[in-house]
Amino acid sequence: MNWENTDKAFFVFINQHMQNDWFDLVMPFVRNPFLWAPLYVFMLLYVATNFEKNRKWWVLFFILLPMLTDYVSSSLIKENIHRLRPCNDLEMAQNARFLLNYRPQSSSFTSSHATSHFALAAFFFNTLKLRLNNFGYLFYLWAFVICYAQVYVGVHYPLDVICGGLLGYFIGKWFSLYFNKKFQLT
Repeated sequence: MNWENTDKAFFVFINQHMQNDWFDLVMPFVRNPFLWAPLYVFMLLYVATNFEKNRKWWVLFFILLPMLTDYVSSSLIKENIHRLRPCNDLEMAQNARFLLNYRPQSSSFTSSHATSHFALAAFFFNTLKLRLNNFGYLFYLWAFVICYAQVYVGVHYPLDVICGGLLGYFIGKWFSLYFNKKFQLT
């Protein structure tokens, strides 16, 4: 069995065998910006009201990070690695459940949602860990749930979100290391 068959089998396992009515209702909303945008607005307000030094730099990094990750994932990778999404793959269409009213037409690899959310999770965790302690791990849980929803609703294969998540993590980690070295929140 090659990696592509393994990835498709894992997709079927999540998309069909992990199916339940509650996830069918919730997962399409989890990947919607109207659900997760308030968390990011809250983070902006949290930093703006709890830190004085370098908060403007933190906000700038926060704004630039999703722009960079989207560019890397969507423009550099997806434009050069053309992989059909499971919802557009005729072979998969007969074995999958699709829970959205539309089928994205862009390439499947890498998941831009995974890249952006894991980058932000790594940035939040590493720039705020002294204040948040172990609660900072919730950012990674949040990113994981969004990635899981991408597979569950049928728009990405597991490898798309795993690679996107790893890419995002490393970009976010690099951003946070640079920020902490040059600025730091105080």
